[in-house]
Amino acid sequence: MNPGDRVRVDHDGATDEGVLMPTTDEEHLVLKLDGGYNVGIAREDADVEVVESDVYDIEESEAGGGEASEIEFDDDLPTVALVSTGGTIASTVDYRTGAVTARFDAEDVLRAVPELAGRANYRGRVVADILSENMEPSIWQDLADAVKEEIEAGADGVVVMHGTDTMQFSAAALSYMLDTPVPIVFTGSQRSADRPSSDNVMNAVCAVEAATADAAEVMVCMHATPSDDDCALHRGTRVRKNHTSRRDAFETVGGEPMGTVDYEAAKDGQGDAAGVSFHDDHTERGEDELAIHPDLATDVELVKPTPGMDPAAWDYLDGKDGVIVEGTGLGHVHTDLIPRLEELVEDGTVVAMTSQCIEGRVCDRVYDTGRDLLDAGVVESGDTLPGTAKVKLMWALANTENPADAMGRDLEGELTEESQPWT
Repeated sequence: MNPGDRVRVDHDGATDEGVLMPTTDEEHLVLKLDGGYNVGIAREDADVEVVESDVYDIEESEAGGGEASEIEFDDDLPTVALVSTGGTIASTVDYRTGAVTARFDAEDVLRAVPELAGRANYRGRVVADILSENMEPSIWQDLADAVKEEIEAGADGVVVMHGTDTMQFSAAALSYMLDTPVPIVFTGSQRSADRPSSDNVMNAVCAVEAATADAAEVMVCMHATPSDDDCALHRGTRVRKNHTSRRDAFETVGGEPMGTVDYEAAKDGQGDAAGVSFHDDHTERGEDELAIHPDLATDVELVKPTPGMDPAAWDYLDGKDGVIVEGTGLGHVHTDLIPRLEELVEDGTVVAMTSQCIEGRVCDRVYDTGRDLLDAGVVESGDTLPGTAKVKLMWALANTENPADAMGRDLEGELTEESQPWT
């Protein structure tokens, strides 16, 4: 049997049939099943029958051998910097184990997503190689520095490859930390490259096209629907991951996405922002001068009150620089928790209120609890998303003279115009 043969394997009381894949591990077989997944099987437990020979012509380079691809520079194409922090967007299959592993330099990205070839000149840069749930503010600072350096080096746009779990936090952080003359587009993949429903190719192609467009803002580019039709472009401070696994998990809260990318048009485009359209006001390419404001006050917490919560649960908030409260409804907490928040404010902590509700804004002037919170010194944050509010407060504490006042003002599109609470 040879890689590319269709085989049937009996092992451990089970039978799997699929295409034999190359592997450098002599102790395991790797099959690509009909559903698109890969499975590793111990050779010593396997009884193999070749069903059909040479079903696929599998090159040796797929097993990790062969020559590394080269990226030729084309003066007629824009230059896009591919900056990675981790995630599955540029993942490839490790044929030693059948598992999906991350590959992050520019050549690896083009091998993983060959549809990107010919769209731009690429530079690859690794800032971190982490699961996005392990993201830290210090990495946001490293990321902002890297993006700034890439723009200074001539990048016409930047694509940040990022795990989806905390992408909204990182996009918000860069929205505050960078003034950018070019697009900065975050993208990722909800489903890994070994799955037939993987979204990595479409998201990457659309992100590169958006990076060559005219909106010089921080955006998140992900599937707009479950189908492979459009990607949505979400403003970095208004986006939220609203589903654990759907391909269209990301949504602009409180409005429509700032733009879309038509995938069919993007596939036919060659680095000319094909299929990209914008539906909202945005900063034009070249309108802002490049600048970085990287300082963050990291001693900020986001807390969520729930019925029956013991006020002692918030004892750890003593001495914090800032606290974001994700309150109920219009921005409320249990009456017994209000003295705790007042103590924090009196000790110098900036306490800002957001809402657990997905839509709408806080308004602490309607009920007695809200008025008591205002009297305690808690600041209203309008309809700023709780996660964005945490990042904003970290930035405002380090970069503004009056952080409490800043939390009630729109800085980077995070706080929309006043709306009535019943609409």
